[in-house]
Amino acid sequence: MVAKRIIPCLDVKDGKTVKGINFLGLKEVGDPVELGAMYAAQGADELVYLDISATLEGRGTFTELVKAVAMRIDIPFTVGGGISSLSDSARLLEAGADKVSVNSAALRNPSLVNEIAEHFGSQFVVVAVDARTVGNKWLATTHGGHVQTDKELFSWAREVQDRGAGEILFTSMDHDGTKNGYPCETYAALCDSLSIPVIASGGAGSAEDIAEVLTVGKADAALAASIFHYGEITVPELKAYLHTKGITVRI
Repeated sequence: MVAKRIIPCLDVKDGKTVKGINFLGLKEVGDPVELGAMYAAQGADELVYLDISATLEGRGTFTELVKAVAMRIDIPFTVGGGISSLSDSARLLEAGADKVSVNSAALRNPSLVNEIAEHFGSQFVVVAVDARTVGNKWLATTHGGHVQTDKELFSWAREVQDRGAGEILFTSMDHDGTKNGYPCETYAALCDSLSIPVIASGGAGSAEDIAEVLTVGKADAALAASIFHYGEITVPELKAYLHTKGITVRI
């Protein structure tokens, strides 16, 4: 059995880790380098850093942050937010990131996924899909879930897989930050339709929620922020719980 991965996520704005609900009401929750080092020491399998800065100055700060993180931690980490070109990807990978995550730019220009995969390899490309339900469909969104696109979750995920994406990071914008659990039936259907790993994001409120999305939801990894940042559960406690449920994790 391939071990399921636990991935703390750090949203970064102007060099500080922040957290909100549906990207609104942001509060500072700590230094991103120190938090990342702590999670790595606790046994997190990977980290995700998302740059939510709106300014070019913020982007420069983020690149320096990536260098600092790479110096401190010894587990893989993915970076995303504002990546819209091959040169953006190159800058962050050269700064020390292990993978890049693309979202809005891939929706605008799907060939970007091909470009990054062809240049660096599929293992470097994570495509993030922020989707919400509209009628009986899941539609991809941009701008923190506030702008709806015509891309349907399942067909879009298959398209980027075909274009070379190595992983899908699917966030349910209906559940993000609410701590009410994941839409596990949707995750299971998505995982069944793809041959690449799916990371579940948006809605983790308890160890039980994460266990459910890794089993019923068939996700390969679970990403969470609030429950870790606010000390509601630690990575070792979560992994110990998952182990008792028969879920293969690296202890």
